[in-house]
Amino acid sequence: MIELSTSHHDAVNRRRRIIVKHDPNMEVGLDLQQQSSSDILTLEDEAGTRMYGHVQLSDQSVFAYADEADTQIDSIFWDVDGPATFATWPNSKILEPFKHKALLAWWDRGLDLVQALIDATQQRGFEAFWSYRVSPGDFLPENDDDVDELPPLKKAHPDWLIRQRRWSGDWNYAVPQVREFQLSLLSEIAHLYPLDGIQLDFSRGVPILPPGEEWQHRDALTDFIRSVRLMTLEVEQARGKPFLLATKVPQNIEGCCADGMDVQTWAEQDLVDIFALGCRSMDVDIAAFRTLTAGHHIKLAPCIETHHATAGYKWQPVEFFRGVYGNWWQQGADSVMTFNWSASLQKEKTGKFGHRYDATRAELQAYKEIGSPGILAGKNKFFAVERRGGMPWTGGFFNRNHTAPLPVALANFGRPENLIIRICDHLSNLTDEIKSVLLRVVLLGGRQGDQIETRLNSITLQPTVHDHDWKDRQIHSPAPQPNTCGLLLPEVNPDQKLLRLDYNVPLGLCLLGENQVRLRILDRLPYEAGQDIAVEKVEVHVEYK
Repeated sequence: MIELSTSHHDAVNRRRRIIVKHDPNMEVGLDLQQQSSSDILTLEDEAGTRMYGHVQLSDQSVFAYADEADTQIDSIFWDVDGPATFATWPNSKILEPFKHKALLAWWDRGLDLVQALIDATQQRGFEAFWSYRVSPGDFLPENDDDVDELPPLKKAHPDWLIRQRRWSGDWNYAVPQVREFQLSLLSEIAHLYPLDGIQLDFSRGVPILPPGEEWQHRDALTDFIRSVRLMTLEVEQARGKPFLLATKVPQNIEGCCADGMDVQTWAEQDLVDIFALGCRSMDVDIAAFRTLTAGHHIKLAPCIETHHATAGYKWQPVEFFRGVYGNWWQQGADSVMTFNWSASLQKEKTGKFGHRYDATRAELQAYKEIGSPGILAGKNKFFAVERRGGMPWTGGFFNRNHTAPLPVALANFGRPENLIIRICDHLSNLTDEIKSVLLRVVLLGGRQGDQIETRLNSITLQPTVHDHDWKDRQIHSPAPQPNTCGLLLPEVNPDQKLLRLDYNVPLGLCLLGENQVRLRILDRLPYEAGQDIAVEKVEVHVEYK
């Protein structure tokens, strides 16, 4: 076990309500304090304001949300790596510079974007971490597409690569030279910048161990974690200030094992200070991680992102975030994390990005609420069961949500499907404060005359709404769920016919924590083979007086 100082433990235990894991790549043309600096880049210059994957939509500061009154942000983890074999920081002695137009504009003026981000973060009293992608993509400065020729470093070392998820390959951490190379980069970053910590981000992306053999190579990854820990502690000792280490890992222990992450050993040996849990999953097994970290100064921070959103729930109202984060606090989270949320408010209500007007305001309102269980109490919420799909870029367990329970086809012979939905509010104790509780079930393939039995915690409910023409632009069944990445929402399919069933729920029926929704077919109209009734969404909506 690694010995940690009292000051290190104090740094781990500092208040950390909301951690913003922020991708500033769309912000590289912006002044960090106020408005965009037109003498650096113009907003109309899309190539200049884009680094990869994002297009800047407003002229507001990268700290627009953090500077708002009453937001609960305490830490910002900056995701500033760039491509796999180029440096987004100047004067690297290991990597060639990433000659992106916007970065060059900063560097030509003697400015270091990374240092500016750290300074501006710490001047506001926030922690500043570097969130390090363990295997980022390869792309060129002028576009965000994958390369069609291997970068020189990868071409020189094809044995360092796992070429499954992408043609250009991911780093294979079972190879000692890969671990040494990554450690050298992290050491350079840690010595260059006055960071409060580094996060190793495994959501970007797996596989980083030989596919199908990840668990057999777990010791190689643990060796890497240990080497990073020892390096950061050397930096900590040299500068006389704590240097923390966080790891962003899958949302449950099974997923960690599937991707070769021996998080139990990491915890037992005090190799990490913070486990950031999940990335685009509502269902996070906080209880299992709490058991795993018992007796150690390790904090748990579940995370959800909105850019590659969980399937079916992109650009949601604030009630959705209250439900997700309220559930995490009720399960014992130490902090909560956001990732890839918008950086500033959408100004226009019309046009192709008009849907972001309400969505960005919901995110800003969430930043004023989700860091405090007390503030979340008594506010309208909705809770949902996780859906699969929406993330085609991962080759392992992390990020796929492929074990989520929905969609699920109901058995025609009447076998029930039992689904768990969590509710963070003790509704049975709040009957005088609640206006209504509604259970919503959305089905594909249900027709007028089909009989569906719905039970909540063993009690049969009768629907008050049968809407056989319900439409949901984020449900694509029976087609596969497309990726949820992007700033646009798909158009509503005018031919879509879903069945929405709403049920009024007696106030005393809901339990604190897990609730069981039991669905089964009682009777069906004549059907052909393959004409299933599938459960697409299950939600509980709580409205307070």
